[in-house]
Amino acid sequence: MSELTHLDGDGRARMVDVGGKPETVRTAVARGRLLTTTEVVRLVRADDLPKADVLATARIAAISGAKRTSELIPLCHPLPLTSLRVEFDLNAEAGTIDVEVTAGTTGRTGVEMEALTAVAVAGLTLHDMVKAVDPAASMTDVRLVAKSGGKRGDWRRPAEREPEAAVADAPAPADVESAAAAIVVVSSTRAASGEREDATGPVIARWLAERDLPAEVRVVADADIAGALRDAVAAHPAVVLTTGGTGVSPTDRTPEATAAVLDRELPGVAEAIRARGLASTPLAAVSRGLAGVAGDTIVVNLPGSRGGVADGLATLDDLLAHLIDQVRGRAEHRS
Repeated sequence: MSELTHLDGDGRARMVDVGGKPETVRTAVARGRLLTTTEVVRLVRADDLPKADVLATARIAAISGAKRTSELIPLCHPLPLTSLRVEFDLNAEAGTIDVEVTAGTTGRTGVEMEALTAVAVAGLTLHDMVKAVDPAASMTDVRLVAKSGGKRGDWRRPAEREPEAAVADAPAPADVESAAAAIVVVSSTRAASGEREDATGPVIARWLAERDLPAEVRVVADADIAGALRDAVAAHPAVVLTTGGTGVSPTDRTPEATAAVLDRELPGVAEAIRARGLASTPLAAVSRGLAGVAGDTIVVNLPGSRGGVADGLATLDDLLAHLIDQVRGRAEHRS
């Protein structure tokens, strides 16, 4: 195309007549990036900003913005959106939050503007949520990445990674050869120093291996659990299971370290583990363990005792495979 379709023969703005076009399934992928600080990204992960639920609010804003695109962009046609997926990629080291939106419709015109508008509105909402800490944050690189459907078919921005690469690049449990599909982090100062043998890490690793999730065990001192968890999540395994450090002693820091890396909590999973433990010992009520999702990695805290680990693994036996499939886009939601 070498002409601007939104101008008529006299150079005046017009809405393009799409009445004669056939309806086809159309998709569009757009991206943008919030530039901020390492501190802000970590606060967003921990949900510890003055305005809470940052990512959830930005996701809802993106969806609302996409739905109202024709009200905001004068020459856009109103479209019945059939789907809208909003993904966030937090990089604390770089101080960035990437936003990706995939929009879908069945219609006579493309859904690119809806995807772009959703990214822009999500970025503006992120800025509003973090401005109290970083007023210099900025949204950049809002761009169309790919589109499909219609007369011109598929189009991809040159030199841009594939829209689904965020899922494809992450090692799937059955496909991992060179990298661990799971990482077990043992929080125990005595085991890390060699004063006693770690008895729980190998048990968890064997359990994971039996489920086609080859695991690497990392034993760290209680004081080092935050860095160990950040490193584990940065490796993008399917699963990170921790053991130890979930109690109330001054050195028990695993829940706090976990909260700092999670994008979304799964409180029902943590409560189910506690409930199973309570059937054996009232001490299970003391556990402060968390569960959740960090990017496309499932993170679950297990207690440090052998019994607590057994209870936790028994709970996960019915959940873990489905959780991995859902997080990595390979399963439908179940009621």
